[in-house]
Amino acid sequence: MTTVLSYSAILLTVVVSLSLIIFTALTGVPTLSSRKSEVNDVIALLKRFNLSRRAVIIDLGSGWGTLVVALARAFPEATVEGIEISLFPYLISRLRTHGQFNVSLKWGNFFHDDLGRADAIVCYLMPAVMPNVSELLDRNLRPGTCVVSNTFLLRGRTISAVRRTGRRGTVALYIWPARHWVVDDRE
Repeated sequence: MTTVLSYSAILLTVVVSLSLIIFTALTGVPTLSSRKSEVNDVIALLKRFNLSRRAVIIDLGSGWGTLVVALARAFPEATVEGIEISLFPYLISRLRTHGQFNVSLKWGNFFHDDLGRADAIVCYLMPAVMPNVSELLDRNLRPGTCVVSNTFLLRGRTISAVRRTGRRGTVALYIWPARHWVVDDRE
């Protein structure tokens, strides 16, 4: 029995590891979790934007669900949606968000999703995919939609507000299509 359990544990470890490696290779984005300070900065910027109480907030590449859980708690009347392509982090997110009725998770590629329903978009991706994300947002978002990017900026777009989080980077707020004034919050 112990041998079967050992082999099962090894097999599960290999499958999970391969899943993470394969999806990182396919997307160019490893499954990262936001730090607490970054989560707090994202929430502060969204609150500054004065979202409606029943806003739809979509997390592109929601990973392990850290930000989705925090957003659901910070905006209890909003609908928080997470979209994650990597299966194992998606499944962990499902476990973490169980019982949170304002959370909806989707396993899939956000590039194939209709984001037009969003009042706010949040993301923590990688520099290589950000130009494609900008194009996706241009095609899908209504003017005036709030976009918050953690660490990796949307180049060529005007930042409306910034919160600095330290070594890993900046959390930036954009008002799509991001052609507005610049305000810098150094806190």
